[in-house]
Amino acid sequence: MSITDDCPAVAGLSGVRACVFDAYGTLFDVNSAAREAADELGDDWLRLSELWRQKQLQYTWLRGLAGRHADFWQVTGDALDFALDALRIERGGLRERLMGLYLRLHCYPEVPGVLRELRYAGVRRAILSNGTPEMLAAAVHNSGLDGLFDALLSVEEVGVFKPHPSVYQLAADRLAIAPAAICFLSSNAWDAYSAKAFGFRVLWCNRLGQAPERLPETPDAEIADLRCLPALLGVAAR
Repeated sequence: MSITDDCPAVAGLSGVRACVFDAYGTLFDVNSAAREAADELGDDWLRLSELWRQKQLQYTWLRGLAGRHADFWQVTGDALDFALDALRIERGGLRERLMGLYLRLHCYPEVPGVLRELRYAGVRRAILSNGTPEMLAAAVHNSGLDGLFDALLSVEEVGVFKPHPSVYQLAADRLAIAPAAICFLSSNAWDAYSAKAFGFRVLWCNRLGQAPERLPETPDAEIADLRCLPALLGVAAR
């Protein structure tokens, strides 16, 4: 069976001029930091990773609602501190190791090839993320993705986290492309649904097989990973 056999049929993506990707969980495996430290964490690595991610997202939403913005590096550190404390993990140097590993998250295996295919086809490519510019540059470089993006867009330009509409507007403004001609891809359901409500064409990259959200608007399609993207855009595989 070919990849295209597993791809959903989605009308209207042929007019897409740019693909905008969420970073964490979509391009980069957020579990890879704790997994790399499994020699210290043992069987606790996955519990720590899941709680770390949960609190990281919660803190972005709560800070947005309270109007108390801090950059994603601080939020990531605060969430890690909570997770380590909640799980009663105390090992000298572990926090610093995990934060360093977060700058070197592994990208998912299909990502480089998909980005090269889109570049060959003339489809513009950008990241739109809660991450700071420094975090995004490090993740891209350490995954060998240098030169595969036209823009790395951080919420720091607008001073509020997703899903605030001004974040999605940032991509349309910086790329100078109407939202309807942008395909947004995120593994985070709340992000995918919010981007659709903003006006993007949206593919929900549901890597974890999550249930659909009960939120306004629905993504144009659900995919398991990014391998289908070139075919959905009508980009012929080489």
